[in-house]
Amino acid sequence: MGKETGFLELDRRERDYLDPAQRVKNYREFVIQPDDNALQAQASRCMDCGIPYCHTGCPVNNVIPDWNNLVYEGDWRSALEVLHSTNNFPEFTGRVCPAPCEAGCTLNITDQPVTIKSIECAIVDRGWKEGWITPQVPEKRTGKAVAVVGSGPAGLACAQQLARAGHAVTVFEKNDRIGGLLRYGIPDFKMEKHLINRRCVQMEAEGVTFKTSKEVGVDVSFKSLAENFDAIVLAGGAEEARPLLIPGAEMPGVRLAMEFLTQQNKRNAGDDEVRAAPRGSLLATGKKVVVIGGGDTGSDCVGTSNRQGAASVVQLEIMPRPPEHEDKALTWPDWPLKLRTSSSHQEGAERDWAVLTKRVIGDGESVTGLECVRVDWSEGRMREIPGSEFTIGADLILLAMGFVGPIKAGLLDQAGVALDPRGNVAANTLGYATSVDKVYACGDMRRGQSLVVWAIREGRQCARAVDEALMGQSELPR
Repeated sequence: MGKETGFLELDRRERDYLDPAQRVKNYREFVIQPDDNALQAQASRCMDCGIPYCHTGCPVNNVIPDWNNLVYEGDWRSALEVLHSTNNFPEFTGRVCPAPCEAGCTLNITDQPVTIKSIECAIVDRGWKEGWITPQVPEKRTGKAVAVVGSGPAGLACAQQLARAGHAVTVFEKNDRIGGLLRYGIPDFKMEKHLINRRCVQMEAEGVTFKTSKEVGVDVSFKSLAENFDAIVLAGGAEEARPLLIPGAEMPGVRLAMEFLTQQNKRNAGDDEVRAAPRGSLLATGKKVVVIGGGDTGSDCVGTSNRQGAASVVQLEIMPRPPEHEDKALTWPDWPLKLRTSSSHQEGAERDWAVLTKRVIGDGESVTGLECVRVDWSEGRMREIPGSEFTIGADLILLAMGFVGPIKAGLLDQAGVALDPRGNVAANTLGYATSVDKVYACGDMRRGQSLVVWAIREGRQCARAVDEALMGQSELPR
């Protein structure tokens, strides 16, 4: 433990943000990181609990008290080693993870959890700045070849671990750039993409080969992978969006959130408008935008719409409004259901809860509004409230209602792997093996829509399972 009385002497101090009026003028990250002294002070608040409940919320099993103590002592390089021992990409999670570890922190009982996420991000950012992060090239090669399909956080973590074990790893990505939803699903203002590029350079030096614009099942047959690789890892994500099944939803003004977000990220990357928007430009500029879905993707649509200059933004959620504060006695140390206001919401948006959409209004070509009704959940199921119908004006409706599983056409159809009752690839969390010999699955393609931190965990664990299957034993950590 660092400073025994740190948590008594110091209050929680989170990272600052640029003013909303300034940050919506561009797509750059806007977090202001505290200086080293402030971060060391925050790290000193860690109580090094006998039972570190922060671990209960961390899917990658970060050794949080250890690197908090090392930061407090000023040993940033050792803190980086501890951090990397469980997490391949802390610069990703330090920016986009919702930090369930902080919800589990003992100090969260008094709403003063340690700023774990900020400290994590500062450690790895300093590691890059100081040149401490270098390729980890294996001492010897195994002669085994592994194909990883998908370059999201699960695929990247799996590929890096396997390469460090000495295997020849090839990552197949259907998009033109590496990163999966890290690249094209998360807005640049939450995570700039040079962070992915930097890791790709490291991984290539470690022996990973990246093949972009190669969709397995379309551009490359699954059979060819089975013939040329000793193992195949399916890490293609869960990209099948939940559809809006109401009259009028087929109109051009009703679009998927991922299409909207991807286009803007492509523009930010320097793609021309034709390349960024092959199905037609999708912009919120001057429009009345309605976002259906109250989660993180919906929030990302809000922030992107404001940066594009939307006339107004309304975000709808079918579930009731959560409470402002959770009941700690009932929820801690688990992730609580409570009202969460993102940085994008702070930039300007109207939010409404317990709203069911009924019909899109328009002339078949242009959208003009959305008919809705309020619903009641008090009896444990949804019930429309008679007489509560209302209409929202809308020029653009963005669907951010989540995902229902991986896309089946192409890759999964050709692979012939068994699916679980939810439509995900069936595989357990011990061996990650599918029903097809030498084929494995991890990340959202196996578990369904989830978090970046869960994808990294599954990628690492899957890599160990593959290494063990190929070599009879493995020194990779789970």
